[in-house]
Amino acid sequence: MTGLTPLRPQPQAWLWRSVLSPFAEQYCGYLVERGYALSTVNRYVRCVAHFAHWIAKRRIPAARVDYRLVNSFVANHLPHCTCPEPIPRSAADVRASLQHLLVVLGVQAVPWFLRDQPDAIREEICRFIQYLEEVCGLADCTRYQRGRIVRDFLRQQFGDNCIDINQLEIRDIYRFVTQYPDACGPGVAKASSVALRSYLRFRLTQYDDCVEALMAAVPNVARWRLAALPETLTDEEIGVLLNSFDCKTASSLRDYAMVRCMIDLGLRAGEVVQIQLDDLNWREGTLRIRRTKSRRTYSMPLPEATGYAIANYIQFARKATVPSRAVFVRHYAPVDTPLGTGRVHQAVQAAYVRAGLTNRTGSHLLRHSVARRLLRSGSSLKEVADILRHRSIDTTAIYTKIDRRSLDAVALPWPGRTS
Repeated sequence: MTGLTPLRPQPQAWLWRSVLSPFAEQYCGYLVERGYALSTVNRYVRCVAHFAHWIAKRRIPAARVDYRLVNSFVANHLPHCTCPEPIPRSAADVRASLQHLLVVLGVQAVPWFLRDQPDAIREEICRFIQYLEEVCGLADCTRYQRGRIVRDFLRQQFGDNCIDINQLEIRDIYRFVTQYPDACGPGVAKASSVALRSYLRFRLTQYDDCVEALMAAVPNVARWRLAALPETLTDEEIGVLLNSFDCKTASSLRDYAMVRCMIDLGLRAGEVVQIQLDDLNWREGTLRIRRTKSRRTYSMPLPEATGYAIANYIQFARKATVPSRAVFVRHYAPVDTPLGTGRVHQAVQAAYVRAGLTNRTGSHLLRHSVARRLLRSGSSLKEVADILRHRSIDTTAIYTKIDRRSLDAVALPWPGRTS
């Protein structure tokens, strides 16, 4: 059996005598299909055997295996484990192997920030996140951000007890928004107020709770939308940034193609990772952007440099056997998983460091640079709004602050200054 043959007698006996033995073959096949090396499969199976031995001593059936039980095993048993060798005791390996086991067992996925929370809070936040998706239509990152904030609020108010909205008072709402988290700016405070107001609206519409007074008590945090000055890169800095990629490895080709999508087309990180192979029309030279922030579909011209970067990555770096239709995928197991936005941010930040732009942070800086370049070339504000896919031109108005050429044309002389 793949992955089980080289097992020592003790771990193999633990696995075969446990309630997890019917899933052993399926577990090994699951890992092999996702590109894991046989040595990794063997190590993960030994971790599962260790876990099987632990639940067997407690007579826990397979139906009760969930994220909470896995967290208890890793946090409580592993640091003080006295089980006989040879078994892996690395928390990272054990946690990774058991996450795959939960998938094979068909355990419903739970966001990572809820896996060590009490049952009442975990179930409440899961229902809240589902409401944000099905009713409000919010993106994953927004749903999880609000879920984390409301999790902290409920944990602060109720701890491990049951959630009773009738116990909340106005001062609890005000104190949380003004103090969460400590030493953070108005942006975080505004996000916490929006999350709390969204949660109270969820309680009102889904459970018919009397929370109108609490909703009215959520303070409004002043954060002026056009107060900041967008930070951009100069043409010279963009050139240095692109030249920092050696394009000799698969990862470098992939990262270079992703960065070109952001520099040439102004794509957001979330839009880059959502590009599918079917979205590329090589005959017409267009790229379809389907899952945008405004939940609309756009068809954009594909610049020649961007097309070459994507084509080189697909031809020389992306494995043809990858089952996923996403353009940008992992190069290591699990190979069927598309990249997340975090990997895009890491690629951009690493390029900043290589280019010597250590004072620059964030991938959205590349999107701002596209707007600056368009305005300098003479494009109108409406054209910039269309290229950046803004639903309202008011969103694009902030870029008028960085259009120095237009500002110089309308600037009046300073009083008392000789013209």
